[in-house]
Amino acid sequence: MNSFVHGANYYLCLKYLVMLKRFSVLLIAVFIAVQSFAQLDARDTTVAAFIPYFAYAFQMPGGDLANRYGNNSTIGGGLFYKTEKNFLFSADVNFIFGNDIKNADTIMSMVETSGGHIIDGNGVFAQYALYERGYSINVRFGKIFRVLNPNPNSGILVMGGAGYIIHRMKIDNQYRTAPQISGDYAKGYDRLTGGIAFNEFIGYFFMGRTRVLNFYGGFEFYQAFTRSKRNYIFDQIEKDNNRYLDLFYGFKIGWMIPIYSRTPDKYYYN
Repeated sequence: MNSFVHGANYYLCLKYLVMLKRFSVLLIAVFIAVQSFAQLDARDTTVAAFIPYFAYAFQMPGGDLANRYGNNSTIGGGLFYKTEKNFLFSADVNFIFGNDIKNADTIMSMVETSGGHIIDGNGVFAQYALYERGYSINVRFGKIFRVLNPNPNSGILVMGGAGYIIHRMKIDNQYRTAPQISGDYAKGYDRLTGGIAFNEFIGYFFMGRTRVLNFYGGFEFYQAFTRSKRNYIFDQIEKDNNRYLDLFYGFKIGWMIPIYSRTPDKYYYN
């Protein structure tokens, strides 16, 4: 199996620069909004707040998932709502990505040569790579317990929730020169699988004195009950009707931007 690195070109560079510019403008707008609304001193008051956040997680597979993929990462974002009693409600969306594919030669055996290559439409070895890709969407509920807390809004965080996970093996064929692994044909090999998932999190939640230093981190666990979303699997020569238990577990850290309002500052005069 050959792997490749896409060459950079002017069009893609320009496209990414435009995307980066738009993302920067969005972050600036969020920051301005936060400065406009975030006016309460969280050092000595338990506050209610909407808290947008961005998060990264490193995950290890378990259950049936470990037969397909190795370790993966996720990036995503969401929104907390924190009550004055330190209960948390949240909704989030995450992108799953990795490049450790198990049994790749077996999966691609119908289109590979004995040497492990794929012949493309030009009669030469196709340049392609295999990746793990997926998404999850979740809703969660939890509570901040005032343990090891420097202020009333920080402490040990315990959360649980439910959502939906879908994952697949992405076949990246450079220039799509090999029709046997491109377009609709790729769907016969990609192992698209999805289902309902439950999640748990335990870690630490910190809301600081400034609008910048606000974060959470800890251990996250997923149990997904999944099934194949494809009507036919080429290398198995049949539809996959099995049910799977896909497990993810690992460490997650997030950066938060709390939005809340406050009472006036206190001034003291001699």
